[in-house]
Amino acid sequence: MSLVSSAGAAVLAGPAPADPTLSTFGKDPWWLIGGKVLAIFVFLVLTVLMSMWVERRVIGRMQLRVGPNRTGPFGLLQGLADGVKLALKEDIVPRNVDKVVFVLAPVMSAVPAFISFAIIPFGPTVSIFGHHTALQGTDLPVAVLLVLAMSSMGVYGIVLAGWSSMSPYSLLGGLRSSAQVISYEIAMGLSFVAVFLFAGSMSTTEIVNAQANTWYAVLLFPSFVVYVITMMGESNRIPFDLPEGEGELVGGFHTEYSSLKFAMFFLAEYINLATLSALCTTLFLGGWRAPAPISTVWAGANSGWWPVLWFMVKLWLFIFFFIWLRGSLPRVRYDQLMKLGWKVLMPFSIGWILLVATIRVWKNEGHNATGVMATIAGIAIVVILLTFVWEFTRNGGGAADVAQPPPAPDHPDAGGYPVPPMDAPHYHGHRDVPRPRITETSREEVSSGTH
Repeated sequence: MSLVSSAGAAVLAGPAPADPTLSTFGKDPWWLIGGKVLAIFVFLVLTVLMSMWVERRVIGRMQLRVGPNRTGPFGLLQGLADGVKLALKEDIVPRNVDKVVFVLAPVMSAVPAFISFAIIPFGPTVSIFGHHTALQGTDLPVAVLLVLAMSSMGVYGIVLAGWSSMSPYSLLGGLRSSAQVISYEIAMGLSFVAVFLFAGSMSTTEIVNAQANTWYAVLLFPSFVVYVITMMGESNRIPFDLPEGEGELVGGFHTEYSSLKFAMFFLAEYINLATLSALCTTLFLGGWRAPAPISTVWAGANSGWWPVLWFMVKLWLFIFFFIWLRGSLPRVRYDQLMKLGWKVLMPFSIGWILLVATIRVWKNEGHNATGVMATIAGIAIVVILLTFVWEFTRNGGGAADVAQPPPAPDHPDAGGYPVPPMDAPHYHGHRDVPRPRITETSREEVSSGTH
């Protein structure tokens, strides 16, 4: 009992005196590294199961439905039951597919999703069985670029899944996904540049430490807004789920997939949902640090195991934001998706980076740039709103189509097909061409010998 109690006390021991830095990593024993990898894997699987349950219950509440409530208490085991069902279903492989690529594509989507979460910090340095370690899998000098690289690898899985299926619907879904990710990943990378300039590092640990006083969601609010929009485009979810548009592509890139292969695509989608939310928490919301009222009143809010709670609250707030958008917004058109990425987000991000770099140089020279930063941020928000209003009014807001008066009853285009000219010789004798409509006026003209 004494051994168990001493081990439990070591696990719950307080943190090391200093916050983790980039030099903290690479010193853990093998059993602790394996434990971190296992903990991250279990956390992601449980997050996927809980995200599925929360999404079904919340959207059911929005649509005046009950949602899952049979499998397990309150339907909590519904996601697990769905996973078992998918694993045991018959695996159907179409005859003409490229089997090697067809099998590898789901793996290429799921594995990078797990790897991306290795650089996310859950908390500060703590003591586990007497060994001081950071609550993070690992860290790199270019850790954020690892997430971008893994998201690009995940797109390879989607594109190859569409190509190897030998189906026009799957191919179109894969091509849409590649174009969409290229468009929005550039804007996402540009939103990170401002964070890198202020933090002076691409390490997630250093970025969290740099937000000890002010979160970048406040200091770099335009970058935060751009990232929130682009992470919806990266996740391939409503309102940007064009690669899976069931209205025109049946199911998109995974139309020909079934059983466990389809489950891996499903798993990758929800893990990306958690990864994008965790990355936004790390880069813009202070990571595992407590909000200002709590950290101001309570000196120990950012020490020990409590920061894990603050991190989880922020993570689930973003996951709920994704779910809320899915239950509220319709799917956009593909041209609207491309226009937003290339004509709005990218030019604005480039201009914003120029301003941030200028202000950073101004601050490094010893000048006070807080007021200038707030003024420029306000101007940037106004420019964004005016851009959206201008785009909406330039396209007529959809009012041009509604305001058109209906054609007169005797107009050639009034209902049905347009009436061809009566003296056009090439229309006579063709049975597949619709005949002209006969109206009362045309009857009078025929009876009077006008035609």
